[in-house]
Amino acid sequence: MEFAYIPSPSRGVLHLGPIPLRGYAFCIIIGVFVAVWLGNRRWIARGGRPGTVADIAVWAVPFGLVGGRLYHVITDYQLYFSEGQDWVDAFKIWEGGLGIWGAIAFGAVGAWIGCRSRGVPLPAWADALAPGIALAQAIGRWGNWFNQELYGRETDLPWALHITSSTDGRVPGYYHPTFLYESLWCIGVAVLVIWADRRFKLGHGRAFALYVAAYCAGRFWIEAMRVDEAHHFLGMRLNEWTSIVVFLLAVLYIVLSARRRPGREEVVEPGASDGDTDDDGAAVKLDKKSEDKDSEDKKSDAEKSEAKTSGAAKSEDEKGTAKAESGSGSSEPETDDSSSSVEAKDEEAESAKKA
Repeated sequence: MEFAYIPSPSRGVLHLGPIPLRGYAFCIIIGVFVAVWLGNRRWIARGGRPGTVADIAVWAVPFGLVGGRLYHVITDYQLYFSEGQDWVDAFKIWEGGLGIWGAIAFGAVGAWIGCRSRGVPLPAWADALAPGIALAQAIGRWGNWFNQELYGRETDLPWALHITSSTDGRVPGYYHPTFLYESLWCIGVAVLVIWADRRFKLGHGRAFALYVAAYCAGRFWIEAMRVDEAHHFLGMRLNEWTSIVVFLLAVLYIVLSARRRPGREEVVEPGASDGDTDDDGAAVKLDKKSEDKDSEDKKSDAEKSEAKTSGAAKSEDEKGTAKAESGSGSSEPETDDSSSSVEAKDEEAESAKKA
């Protein structure tokens, strides 16, 4: 008896006249915008300029899409180049099929080109973007839901995914929603990277390496649940082996990088503190200049007021001194006159006595 399940959409594309609106494409686009938005906020917090993340993403995103598609086509070549298949389908990216390993590898090449053009260190840029990439993957996985793909083994759990399509070898039924598992795992990875970055001040690419290691850990067990066609090696799917190798490389990088370059970069974008290359920075700089000018004007007025007060006090002192000197000069003659008068009276008295 059916109690609960996750329904699949009846179709993954809507037609707005001649224009097809595909759910898979919308999920990818929304994921890219979220990654750039969050990466930009983190970049500014690290001391970078607004807009730098988007400028470099213009290089990274196209390279990432090409790399992701190439990885998928190469590792699942039988879907496009075996007998009865049309190789032209390899270019139909809107039908699904992006390998995260190729997307990250080629995206890093595009990001390196963009970073070189802006004079920005690639590891610092990658650290800022790491949680945003995880969220972009979480959103992008819902594109697989629209295409009814990437599900696991059959199950009767209440969150089972109900597959209704029978195209491309699908068998309608109820399966583990591995797309949902990976989406939730990626959200957890984003939260982990943000927390660890704040707690331990990760730098020099270690936040990005943490994202890679955490994602690989989840991808390993999720990949083991999938039932879609894939190449196997020593009893495991190719992507499981890839997860193991990339996980070990990411952990090794974290350990070696922490020993060789501990701490975080002090400057992630030279000249970003000048604030003369973007509107926000210019506004901040103008406000600062205005404040400095007001402060200088106030200081000048205070100095002038003090000078006036000092001058007035000095003038009063000079007047008092002059008055004192004037008084002292007039008293000396009076003393002389009185002395002469006394001497004259004494002489008259002596003359009278002799007579």
